[in-house]
Amino acid sequence: MNFGMFGAAAVLGISAVGSAIGLAIAGQATIGAWKRCYMNNKPAPFILVAFAGAPLTQTIYGFLLMNAMIASEKDPWFLLGVGLVCGLAIAGSAIAQGAASASGSDALGETGKGFSQYITIVGLCETVALFVMVFGLISV
Repeated sequence: MNFGMFGAAAVLGISAVGSAIGLAIAGQATIGAWKRCYMNNKPAPFILVAFAGAPLTQTIYGFLLMNAMIASEKDPWFLLGVGLVCGLAIAGSAIAQGAASASGSDALGETGKGFSQYITIVGLCETVALFVMVFGLISV
C-alpha cells in the first residue's frame, strides 16, 4: 500500500474541508449583511461576493500540491506527512480567511466603506496558504 497517495488525497481533501468551513462562515455573514441592507432600504453591495468566495482558493492550492505529490518519487511516509500537515495548514488558512471575510462583509455592508482595507486582511490570510503550498511544492 502506497501511503504517499493517501497523503496526496489528504492534502486536497483537508484543504477542501477548510474551504467549505471558511465559505460557510463568510457566506453566512455576507447573507446577513445583505439582509441588513435590505431591511434598512440600502443597496446591497454585490462586491460582498468577493468576501464570501475568498476561502475557495485554498482548494485549488490543495489540488496543485496533490498533483505534485502524485508525481513525486519521495518516500511514501514523507508524502503522507506532507499531505496531512500541509492540508491542515491550508485548511486553517481558509477558516481564518472565512472569519476575516465575515468581518469584512459585516463592516462593508454596514458602512459602505473600507473595501480595500478589509480585502487586504483577507489577502493576508490567503498568504499563509500560498506559503504552505509553495513550501510543500519545494519539498516534494
